[in-house]
Amino acid sequence: MGRITDTVKILIIINVIVYAGSVFIGDVAYRLFSLYYFEHPDFQIWQPITHLFMHDRSGLMHIFFNMFGLYMFGAPLEERWGQKKFLFFYFSAGLGAAFIHSLVGYYHVHSAMDVLLSSGASQAELNELMSIGQYNTSILNSVPLETIERLFIEFNTPAVGASGALYGILVAFGLMFPNTGLMLMFLPVPIKAKYFIPGLILLDLFSGITGFSMFGQNIANWAHIGGALFGFIMAYYWKRNDLNNTRWD
Repeated sequence: MGRITDTVKILIIINVIVYAGSVFIGDVAYRLFSLYYFEHPDFQIWQPITHLFMHDRSGLMHIFFNMFGLYMFGAPLEERWGQKKFLFFYFSAGLGAAFIHSLVGYYHVHSAMDVLLSSGASQAELNELMSIGQYNTSILNSVPLETIERLFIEFNTPAVGASGALYGILVAFGLMFPNTGLMLMFLPVPIKAKYFIPGLILLDLFSGITGFSMFGQNIANWAHIGGALFGFIMAYYWKRNDLNNTRWD
């Protein structure tokens, strides 16, 4: 492990403080700063940024793995790019993750709404379903339960965590240090970053399309893919234009 850089250290400290505060304050902080679907009544304009500092309150593993990844892969990039460039990259990848996550959420919500409306449900019934999860069970004769559940979950479940920004960092690390060996805890064989990181993104793509996840439920796979996509665009552009050695400090 290399030394922790100043910006990465500050980001980790802020994440830990916000996590502790959200656990202490509870649902109020979660509703204010998590990223809700943009047509949800709890959505706020600042949430595409603030959700990067929120994490699952039910345990420590979510924030631990994100912060460990930020330290492992973010510090070498900050050393190479400098503080300002690294921060620009980090928040841009995070915003890209929020954008793709919200775009896919919009598709899922409105696709489900169209199915329900075409089956005879009224807009008032849709509003009741999305707000409190109640619906007339007779609608199950023409609409799969999965469609109803997806509409409620996509509309009401907020996204939290630095994972989207972290995936951007992972992609940039793979471009900058492609031959570095990386390992999974349950697969103690080093795999070069140029193979490991694309494989990880393909797993997220598979999970996003199929709904099946090897790493558990409630994972924002499309946010990961969005962060990776925006991170790749920026890192590839900088590398191609020989800006990877130019610091912004």
